[in-house]
Amino acid sequence: MSVPGAISDLDENRALAEWLEWQLRQVRGRIRELEIKEEQERRREQAHAALRWKIQPQRSSSAALVHRGDCALYPVEGGFLTRGEAMIALAEPDIEACQICKPQTGLVHGWGRTDRPTRLGGAGRDGRRGHVPQRPLRGGRPGTSVPR
Repeated sequence: MSVPGAISDLDENRALAEWLEWQLRQVRGRIRELEIKEEQERRREQAHAALRWKIQPQRSSSAALVHRGDCALYPVEGGFLTRGEAMIALAEPDIEACQICKPQTGLVHGWGRTDRPTRLGGAGRDGRRGHVPQRPLRGGRPGTSVPR
């Protein structure tokens, strides 16, 4: 016998199912948000790694190599070099650039060279010893002057 004005078991379970489905949609939406955030963070870290460099230690049969931070040939977590440290490393006679990721390209952009930097002990293009020439980028932003 049912009590007048009371909700039947069937209606109660339908309401519960509807509420649980709403909760599930909320959880799935939150999961999508977290997945997007995680993917953005991974891309940000990958882009940041491309702006760093790393050294693969010398092996008995080959020279030590400088790689871009995102080079898959020598995966390493942490221990990255700054731009200046990578330039110094490439100037050393026993350290070479990776032929796959070509780390010197990112290092020399801005001083107009595509080959290895001048050795620290040698003379640069201007004749000064130990000086690596720095040329400003051409075509700066409108309204700014670029020194020559």
